[in-house]
Amino acid sequence: ALNQLGANVRATRGTGSPPFVVEGLLRGGEATMEAATSQFVSSLLLNAPLAEGDTRLHVPLLNEKPYVVMTLDWLQKQGITVGHNEALSEFHLPGGQSYQPVNRAIPGDFSSATFFLAAGALAGNSVLCRGLDMSDTQGDKAVVEYLRAMGARVEVGPDGIRVTADRLEGVEIDMNATPDALPMMAVAGCFASGTTRLVNVPQARLKETDRIHVMRVELEKMGARIRELEDGLVIEESALNGAVVEGHDDHRVVMSLAVAGTRAAGNTVINGAEAVAVTYPEFARDLRALGGLLETA
Repeated sequence: ALNQLGANVRATRGTGSPPFVVEGLLRGGEATMEAATSQFVSSLLLNAPLAEGDTRLHVPLLNEKPYVVMTLDWLQKQGITVGHNEALSEFHLPGGQSYQPVNRAIPGDFSSATFFLAAGALAGNSVLCRGLDMSDTQGDKAVVEYLRAMGARVEVGPDGIRVTADRLEGVEIDMNATPDALPMMAVAGCFASGTTRLVNVPQARLKETDRIHVMRVELEKMGARIRELEDGLVIEESALNGAVVEGHDDHRVVMSLAVAGTRAAGNTVINGAEAVAVTYPEFARDLRALGGLLETA
Protein backbone atom coordinates (compact mmCIF):
# COMPACT_ATOMS: atom_id res chain seq x y z
CA ALA A 1 0.00 0.00 0.00
CA LEU A 2 2.86 2.41 0.75
CA ASN A 3 4.34 1.77 -2.69
CA GLN A 4 0.94 2.38 -4.28
CA LEU A 5 0.84 5.77 -2.56
CA GLY A 6 4.24 6.92 -3.80
CA ALA A 7 6.74 5.64 -1.26
CA ASN A 8 9.55 3.23 -2.13
CA VAL A 9 9.57 0.28 0.26
CA ARG A 10 11.57 -2.87 -0.38
CA ALA A 11 12.57 -5.93 1.62
CA THR A 12 16.35 -6.28 1.58
CA ARG A 13 16.16 -10.07 1.47
CA GLY A 14 13.49 -10.22 -1.21
CA THR A 15 11.15 -12.20 1.04
CA GLY A 16 8.53 -9.55 1.79
CA SER A 17 9.61 -9.62 5.45
CA PRO A 18 11.87 -7.32 7.50
CA PRO A 19 14.34 -5.76 7.28
CA PHE A 20 12.81 -3.08 5.03
CA VAL A 21 14.30 -0.01 3.39
CA VAL A 22 11.83 2.90 3.17
CA GLU A 23 12.45 5.94 0.97
CA GLY A 24 10.44 8.93 -0.13
CA LEU A 25 7.27 10.67 0.99
CA LEU A 26 3.69 9.66 0.32
CA ARG A 27 2.28 11.49 -2.70
CA GLY A 28 -1.29 10.24 -2.40
CA GLY A 29 -3.25 8.15 -4.82
CA GLU A 30 -5.28 4.97 -4.52
CA ALA A 31 -4.41 1.83 -2.58
CA THR A 32 -6.06 -1.43 -1.60
CA MET A 33 -5.11 -3.42 1.48
CA GLU A 34 -6.51 -6.27 3.54
CA ALA A 35 -6.16 -5.41 7.22
CA ALA A 36 -5.78 -8.64 9.14
CA THR A 37 -4.88 -6.32 12.01
CA SER A 38 -6.11 -2.75 12.40
CA GLN A 39 -2.67 -1.17 12.78
CA PHE A 40 -2.20 -1.39 9.01
CA VAL A 41 -5.16 0.93 8.44
CA SER A 42 -4.50 3.24 11.39
CA SER A 43 -0.92 3.88 10.28
CA LEU A 44 -2.07 5.00 6.83
CA LEU A 45 -4.91 7.10 8.25
CA LEU A 46 -2.37 8.97 10.37
CA ASN A 47 0.09 9.46 7.50
CA ALA A 48 -2.06 10.02 4.42
CA PRO A 49 -3.35 13.50 5.40
CA LEU A 50 0.27 14.71 5.13
CA ALA A 51 0.63 13.51 1.52
CA GLU A 52 0.81 15.99 -1.35
CA GLY A 53 -2.39 14.75 -2.97
CA ASP A 54 -5.60 13.05 -1.94
CA THR A 55 -5.63 9.41 -0.87
CA ARG A 56 -8.32 6.82 -1.47
CA LEU A 57 -7.98 3.66 0.57
CA HIS A 58 -9.94 0.47 -0.12
CA VAL A 59 -10.09 -2.06 2.73
CA PRO A 60 -12.05 -5.19 1.73
CA LEU A 61 -11.06 -6.95 4.99
CA LEU A 62 -10.85 -5.14 8.32
CA ASN A 63 -10.45 -6.85 11.67
CA GLU A 64 -10.53 -4.93 14.97
CA LYS A 65 -12.83 -2.14 13.74
CA PRO A 66 -13.05 -0.34 17.11
CA TYR A 67 -9.35 0.52 16.95
CA VAL A 68 -9.88 2.23 13.59
CA VAL A 69 -12.89 4.07 15.03
CA MET A 70 -10.63 5.29 17.83
CA THR A 71 -8.06 6.49 15.28
CA LEU A 72 -10.76 8.37 13.37
CA ASP A 73 -12.00 9.94 16.61
CA TRP A 74 -8.55 11.32 17.42
CA LEU A 75 -8.04 12.54 13.86
CA GLN A 76 -11.32 14.44 14.12
CA LYS A 77 -10.17 15.99 17.40
CA GLN A 78 -7.04 17.15 15.58
CA GLY A 79 -9.11 18.80 12.87
CA ILE A 80 -8.09 16.28 10.20
CA THR A 81 -10.66 15.66 7.45
CA VAL A 82 -11.38 12.00 6.68
CA GLY A 83 -14.28 10.64 4.68
CA HIS A 84 -15.37 7.02 5.02
CA ASN A 85 -18.34 4.74 4.53
CA GLU A 86 -20.23 3.09 7.39
CA ALA A 87 -18.53 -0.27 6.85
CA LEU A 88 -15.07 1.33 7.10
CA SER A 89 -14.11 -0.30 3.83
CA GLU A 90 -13.59 2.96 1.89
CA PHE A 91 -11.66 6.03 3.04
CA HIS A 92 -10.96 9.40 1.39
CA LEU A 93 -8.26 11.59 2.90
CA PRO A 94 -7.56 15.01 1.36
CA GLY A 95 -3.84 15.72 1.12
CA GLY A 96 -1.91 18.77 2.28
CA GLN A 97 -3.27 18.71 5.82
CA SER A 98 -1.19 19.20 8.95
CA TYR A 99 -1.25 18.36 12.64
CA GLN A 100 -1.18 21.02 15.33
CA PRO A 101 -0.08 20.65 18.97
CA VAL A 102 -2.97 19.82 21.29
CA ASN A 103 -3.50 19.54 25.02
CA ARG A 104 -5.78 16.59 25.71
CA ALA A 105 -6.22 14.09 28.49
CA ILE A 106 -5.39 10.49 27.59
CA PRO A 107 -8.17 8.20 28.83
CA GLY A 108 -7.54 5.14 30.99
CA ASP A 109 -6.51 2.07 29.01
CA PHE A 110 -9.12 -0.69 28.87
CA SER A 111 -6.59 -3.08 27.33
CA SER A 112 -4.45 -2.89 30.48
CA ALA A 113 -7.49 -2.85 32.78
CA THR A 114 -8.73 -6.11 31.23
CA PHE A 115 -6.49 -8.17 33.52
CA PHE A 116 -7.88 -6.63 36.69
CA LEU A 117 -11.48 -6.52 35.48
CA ALA A 118 -11.29 -10.23 34.70
CA ALA A 119 -9.46 -10.95 37.96
CA GLY A 120 -12.40 -9.42 39.78
CA ALA A 121 -14.67 -11.99 38.16
CA LEU A 122 -12.76 -14.93 39.62
CA ALA A 123 -14.05 -16.61 42.77
CA GLY A 124 -13.58 -14.63 45.97
CA ASN A 125 -12.61 -11.37 44.30
CA SER A 126 -14.03 -7.88 43.90
CA VAL A 127 -11.99 -5.28 42.01
CA LEU A 128 -12.66 -1.58 41.39
CA CYS A 129 -10.85 -0.05 38.40
CA ARG A 130 -10.76 3.74 38.40
CA GLY A 131 -10.15 6.14 35.52
CA LEU A 132 -12.07 4.21 32.86
CA ASP A 133 -14.64 5.91 30.63
CA MET A 134 -17.31 3.67 29.10
CA SER A 135 -18.18 6.44 26.61
CA ASP A 136 -14.68 6.27 25.12
CA THR A 137 -14.21 4.64 21.71
CA GLN A 138 -11.79 1.95 22.93
CA GLY A 139 -12.85 -1.47 21.71
CA ASP A 140 -11.59 -3.33 24.77
CA LYS A 141 -14.32 -1.84 26.93
CA ALA A 142 -16.33 -4.76 25.50
CA VAL A 143 -14.61 -6.92 28.13
CA VAL A 144 -17.13 -5.49 30.60
CA GLU A 145 -19.94 -7.05 28.56
CA TYR A 146 -18.02 -10.31 28.09
CA LEU A 147 -17.74 -10.69 31.86
CA ARG A 148 -21.40 -9.81 32.34
CA ALA A 149 -22.35 -12.46 29.80
CA MET A 150 -20.35 -15.00 31.80
CA GLY A 151 -22.23 -14.09 34.97
CA ALA A 152 -19.92 -11.66 36.77
CA ARG A 153 -21.51 -8.77 38.64
CA VAL A 154 -20.41 -5.51 37.02
CA GLU A 155 -21.22 -2.04 38.34
CA VAL A 156 -20.36 1.08 36.37
CA GLY A 157 -20.40 4.22 38.47
CA PRO A 158 -18.72 7.60 38.97
CA ASP A 159 -15.91 5.97 40.98
CA GLY A 160 -15.06 3.48 38.24
CA ILE A 161 -15.99 -0.04 37.21
CA ARG A 162 -16.34 -2.70 39.88
CA VAL A 163 -16.35 -6.39 38.97
CA THR A 164 -17.36 -8.87 41.65
CA ALA A 165 -17.01 -12.60 41.40
CA ASP A 166 -20.04 -14.77 40.92
CA ARG A 167 -20.53 -18.22 39.44
CA LEU A 168 -19.17 -17.88 35.90
CA GLU A 169 -20.78 -19.76 33.03
CA GLY A 170 -19.12 -20.70 29.77
CA VAL A 171 -20.29 -18.70 26.74
CA GLU A 172 -19.30 -18.13 23.12
CA ILE A 173 -17.66 -14.76 22.50
CA ASP A 174 -16.90 -13.23 19.11
CA MET A 175 -13.55 -11.58 19.81
CA ASN A 176 -12.78 -10.15 16.38
CA ALA A 177 -12.93 -6.59 17.71
CA THR A 178 -10.85 -7.29 20.83
CA PRO A 179 -7.92 -9.64 20.10
CA ASP A 180 -5.83 -8.16 22.91
CA ALA A 181 -8.34 -9.53 25.41
CA LEU A 182 -8.03 -13.12 24.19
CA PRO A 183 -5.25 -14.24 26.60
CA MET A 184 -7.06 -13.00 29.72
CA MET A 185 -10.46 -14.26 28.59
CA ALA A 186 -8.87 -17.67 28.02
CA VAL A 187 -7.83 -17.64 31.68
CA ALA A 188 -11.35 -16.59 32.74
CA GLY A 189 -12.73 -19.49 30.72
CA CYS A 190 -10.82 -21.93 32.91
CA PHE A 191 -12.94 -20.81 35.87
CA ALA A 192 -16.32 -20.87 34.09
CA SER A 193 -18.59 -23.90 34.30
CA GLY A 194 -19.13 -25.72 31.03
CA THR A 195 -17.48 -24.63 27.81
CA THR A 196 -16.14 -21.22 26.80
CA ARG A 197 -15.55 -20.56 23.10
CA LEU A 198 -13.48 -17.57 21.98
CA VAL A 199 -13.97 -17.31 18.23
CA ASN A 200 -13.53 -15.23 15.05
CA VAL A 201 -10.16 -13.84 16.09
CA PRO A 202 -7.62 -15.32 13.63
CA GLN A 203 -5.52 -12.15 13.84
CA ALA A 204 -4.56 -13.13 17.40
CA ARG A 205 -2.03 -15.40 15.71
CA LEU A 206 -0.33 -12.31 14.24
CA LYS A 207 0.42 -10.38 17.43
CA GLU A 208 3.69 -10.38 19.39
CA THR A 209 3.20 -14.13 19.43
CA ASP A 210 0.66 -16.56 18.07
CA ARG A 211 -1.52 -15.93 21.10
CA ILE A 212 -3.97 -18.69 20.27
CA HIS A 213 -1.24 -21.33 20.23
CA VAL A 214 0.78 -19.87 23.10
CA MET A 215 -2.16 -19.62 25.50
CA ARG A 216 -3.16 -23.18 24.71
CA VAL A 217 0.37 -24.46 25.35
CA GLU A 218 0.96 -22.53 28.58
CA LEU A 219 -2.46 -23.09 30.14
CA GLU A 220 -2.18 -26.80 29.36
CA LYS A 221 0.99 -26.81 31.49
CA MET A 222 -1.19 -25.55 34.35
CA GLY A 223 -3.77 -28.27 33.81
CA ALA A 224 -6.29 -26.48 31.61
CA ARG A 225 -8.49 -28.44 29.25
CA ILE A 226 -8.15 -26.26 26.20
CA ARG A 227 -7.90 -26.73 22.45
CA GLU A 228 -7.13 -24.55 19.48
CA LEU A 229 -9.45 -23.56 16.69
CA GLU A 230 -8.14 -21.95 13.53
CA ASP A 231 -9.65 -18.69 14.75
CA GLY A 232 -9.78 -19.07 18.52
CA LEU A 233 -9.88 -21.31 21.58
CA VAL A 234 -12.26 -23.70 23.30
CA ILE A 235 -11.82 -23.92 27.08
CA GLU A 236 -13.44 -26.30 29.55
CA GLU A 237 -13.72 -25.54 33.25
CA SER A 238 -10.39 -26.58 34.74
CA ALA A 239 -8.63 -26.71 38.09
CA LEU A 240 -5.31 -24.95 37.50
CA ASN A 241 -2.08 -25.95 39.19
CA GLY A 242 1.09 -23.93 39.50
CA ALA A 243 3.70 -24.64 36.84
CA VAL A 244 6.75 -23.20 35.12
CA VAL A 245 5.44 -21.33 32.08
CA GLU A 246 6.89 -19.11 29.37
CA GLY A 247 5.92 -15.51 28.66
CA HIS A 248 7.10 -15.67 25.02
CA ASP A 249 8.18 -12.00 25.16
CA ASP A 250 4.49 -11.06 25.03
CA HIS A 251 3.28 -8.65 27.70
CA ARG A 252 -0.35 -9.74 27.50
CA VAL A 253 0.53 -13.41 27.78
CA VAL A 254 2.67 -12.69 30.86
CA MET A 255 -0.03 -10.66 32.61
CA SER A 256 -2.70 -13.25 31.86
CA LEU A 257 -0.56 -16.08 33.20
CA ALA A 258 0.20 -14.02 36.31
CA VAL A 259 -3.51 -13.68 37.07
CA ALA A 260 -3.94 -17.40 36.39
CA GLY A 261 -1.13 -18.07 38.84
CA THR A 262 -2.93 -16.20 41.62
CA ARG A 263 -5.83 -18.66 41.32
CA ALA A 264 -3.80 -21.83 40.74
CA ALA A 265 -2.89 -24.36 43.42
CA GLY A 266 0.83 -24.07 44.17
CA ASN A 267 3.46 -21.72 42.82
CA THR A 268 3.69 -20.49 39.24
CA VAL A 269 6.96 -19.31 37.69
CA ILE A 270 6.75 -17.15 34.54
CA ASN A 271 9.96 -16.95 32.54
CA GLY A 272 10.36 -13.74 30.54
CA ALA A 273 8.01 -11.75 32.77
CA GLU A 274 9.99 -8.57 32.06
CA ALA A 275 7.94 -8.26 28.85
CA VAL A 276 5.22 -6.47 30.87
CA ALA A 277 7.38 -3.33 30.73
CA VAL A 278 6.24 -2.84 27.12
CA THR A 279 2.88 -1.47 28.26
CA TYR A 280 2.48 -1.87 32.02
CA PRO A 281 5.73 -1.71 34.02
CA GLU A 282 3.74 -1.25 37.26
CA PHE A 283 1.69 -4.42 36.74
CA ALA A 284 3.39 -6.46 39.49
CA ARG A 285 2.99 -3.58 41.95
CA ASP A 286 -0.71 -3.23 41.19
CA LEU A 287 -1.37 -6.97 41.36
CA ARG A 288 0.36 -7.07 44.75
CA ALA A 289 -1.87 -4.19 45.90
CA LEU A 290 -4.86 -6.42 45.21
CA GLY A 291 -3.42 -9.21 47.33
CA GLY A 292 -1.45 -11.14 44.74
CA LEU A 293 1.70 -12.79 46.10
CA LEU A 294 4.40 -12.04 43.56
CA GLU A 295 8.16 -12.14 43.60
CA THR A 296 10.22 -10.67 40.77
CA ALA A 297 13.76 -11.66 39.87
